[in-house]
Amino acid sequence: MAGAAVSLRALRRLCRVLLFLSQFYILSGGESTDMPPYVMKCPSNGLCSRLPADCVECKTNFSCVYGKPVAFDCTVKPSVTCVDQDFKSQKNFVINMTCRFCWQLPETDYECSNSTSCMTVSCPRQRYTANCTVRDHIHCLGNRTFPKMLYCNWTGGYKWSTALALSITLGGFGADRFYLGQWREGLGKLFSFGGLGIWTLIDVLLIGVGYVGPADGSLYI
Repeated sequence: MAGAAVSLRALRRLCRVLLFLSQFYILSGGESTDMPPYVMKCPSNGLCSRLPADCVECKTNFSCVYGKPVAFDCTVKPSVTCVDQDFKSQKNFVINMTCRFCWQLPETDYECSNSTSCMTVSCPRQRYTANCTVRDHIHCLGNRTFPKMLYCNWTGGYKWSTALALSITLGGFGADRFYLGQWREGLGKLFSFGGLGIWTLIDVLLIGVGYVGPADGSLYI
């Protein structure tokens, strides 16, 4: 009995040591359980032809005719599972798309960063360099992230109709300039009675055509 008890305790100790070593092996990276980051975008067992572009790798045919439909041979990336129309597992498939580079896509097919540091009410209208990324479900040629020159288009909440109405009715007292945040011009109009009416008429015209806008450089709403 004593010998059996000793053997049992030794077996338990051995199991504990083996369990510790297996956990240490996993934590040290011997067995990686991490999934590639793109897998989070890939629906499991969905149609291969409808997978996001980040989930597949396609052979690019640069000889295709711009603007014309073209078929590309594609393969799913590792750790991605998908099926065909008959719900059978599939690795290689064909995607039909339009032959064009990503930067040639319409504006609705990509998202760009915004800028609030550029002036929008200026002549000529200013642009800024934005970083644009194609939406997941859109397929195109070339880099899916690209720079693009866009017009400044942010707004501070000023209404064009309100500014024009103030310019017509109370422009002689500088109300339009005060509303737009242009305090110096507003004071100048107030103490000069709208430049004896001349400044008032000019501001009505400039605000009407959108040449004069908010002092923060934003667009009207």
